[in-house]
Amino acid sequence: MKQRIRVVGIIRNEDGVLIFKRNRGRSETPVFWELPTGKIKFGEQPEEAMARSLSEYTSLTAGSIKLKDVITFVALEGSSRLSNLYIIYEITLRPDGKKPEPRDRYTAYKFVKDFAAANVKLNEASLSVVEIIDGKVTAGHISPRDTASSVTIYVDGASRGNPGPSGIGYRVVDVDGHVIEQGGEFIGFATSRVAEYYAMRSGVDRAIRLGLKTVRFVSDSLMVVNQLNGVFTVKNQDILPIYKDIESKLNNFEAVSFTHVDRSKNSVADYEANAAIDRIIQGR
Repeated sequence: MKQRIRVVGIIRNEDGVLIFKRNRGRSETPVFWELPTGKIKFGEQPEEAMARSLSEYTSLTAGSIKLKDVITFVALEGSSRLSNLYIIYEITLRPDGKKPEPRDRYTAYKFVKDFAAANVKLNEASLSVVEIIDGKVTAGHISPRDTASSVTIYVDGASRGNPGPSGIGYRVVDVDGHVIEQGGEFIGFATSRVAEYYAMRSGVDRAIRLGLKTVRFVSDSLMVVNQLNGVFTVKNQDILPIYKDIESKLNNFEAVSFTHVDRSKNSVADYEANAAIDRIIQGR
């Protein structure tokens, strides 16, 4: 399977998030806006590619570049499947007051505070990143990060003592935000990272049981998300068998994505995981 890797920058100030209008090129090409995006050249580190792309395409100079997230998804390109990986950075510009100067790739720029209300058509990759910024799916759109799925499964693992009594929680939500099901289970005595992996495996098993073919899995464990996205290698022997089991079960789906969110955006699954522990400890 072919893979496409891109770096994407988030630049914001009091006026909102900076986006650029792509050069239309051929007259039949649709007009899209996007966050500053670039390829990684041979021998470059992703941060270097981000700084170079920003300078080449917008004339802006980064003061700091901080990794925010990594997203991955599989999408169809013609008759083939294409694996996409986007490395997302938060960028602070140098305080020189310099304004963007769109070059060959871009023809205009603007700052946007409310993407749902703004009259701009974002390309699919930038739309996915905006969802991370807002912590929600933009109204009327399903991004490739959601892999054309109508269902999102939130999962979380909890451990009291690390290792200690542990539980997992889940919440299954359709595209309109309606809860299909949610709950939690006690899994015994485990570390927090094992609990997080058990939670993700439970989410995958639940998706298979529901007969879903395209699914978006959400976790507040950046370790689990990055390892399942292939960003980091799994070396810990306690989680490696669970990881391999999850990987083998992904063949049941046409497409899946793994997304990291802040803990505050995964509160229901967290509650269910801890409630499952409480039921055992308190005998309820």
